[in-house]
Amino acid sequence: MLSPKHSRAATRHGGSMHPKPYNLFSEHLKQRFGGRVHKISVDAGFSCPNRDGTRNRPGCLFCDPYGSGSAGIESHLSITGQLRAGKEVMLRKYKAQRFLAYFQPFSNTYAPVETLRARYDEALAVDGVVGLAVGTRPDCLPPPVVELLGEYHRRSYFWLELGLQSIHDRTLKWLGRGHDYSTFVAAFQRAKQEGLRVCVHLILGLPGESREQILDSVEEMNRLGVDGVKLHLMHVLKDTELGRLYGAGQVGMLSRDAYIQLVADVVERLAPQILIHRLTGDGPRDRLLAPLWSLKKWEVLNAIEGELRTRQSRQGSRHRG
Repeated sequence: MLSPKHSRAATRHGGSMHPKPYNLFSEHLKQRFGGRVHKISVDAGFSCPNRDGTRNRPGCLFCDPYGSGSAGIESHLSITGQLRAGKEVMLRKYKAQRFLAYFQPFSNTYAPVETLRARYDEALAVDGVVGLAVGTRPDCLPPPVVELLGEYHRRSYFWLELGLQSIHDRTLKWLGRGHDYSTFVAAFQRAKQEGLRVCVHLILGLPGESREQILDSVEEMNRLGVDGVKLHLMHVLKDTELGRLYGAGQVGMLSRDAYIQLVADVVERLAPQILIHRLTGDGPRDRLLAPLWSLKKWEVLNAIEGELRTRQSRQGSRHRG
């Protein structure tokens, strides 16, 4: 039995005496590589068709002007420099030896194939980097780019992360995404034909979406056979269009308890083989407007796990498949 001191430490760091009631990506990585593998976010200098005027201006309502996950990225450095700096942090904190280079801010397939190849190759050349995770939009995956990603899938450990947010076209239009759900499906099918592992991003708590509509998005992920999902809490950052709407009282946020209940509902319906890459999201502390409870990330994660245990439930327990 753990001492009270060790029990508190396990809780604080998201640890548990029991197997998690969901299929965590981090556990999958441990099994595949025989130890912990950490992602290091990389800003490769890409843009986005929703920011350069090709699609919609000023871009998605929720988008951070600095790019998703930009906090902590030393974007003034080269890709190699960013990865080396990230490795030092991970080594100091976790004694980590293996890493995934995560091309995160903006749309990381939005460039000529030659440019993409050069930047992906630079990342893979860094010692300890065992694979890539590339985040992008469904409308930034023309066939030549998908073929290129297939090459990296065959030569390394590779994930494509696709921002969808919702299957409902009305929601996508309100968000200013600049594409519809059919665009996502076409991109997803091209990726799967190339053999890629695909992780899909969904936002929970989008204004105007009911619980039933959110669960419809989950059931559609099951039907498609996605490999992984990232669940994001709808949150508001400074200097965004969503922030303006929030300040004007035109959008509301989920309470902590409502989010925990909703995530538990989602996990119960998610096919058990799908890897969960994330269960919540927290914006940069200095830029987050709401909800402020999301800053206590480990408390939220522990509460989600606690809710599932209270229900005596787990991932897939209500899956229809």
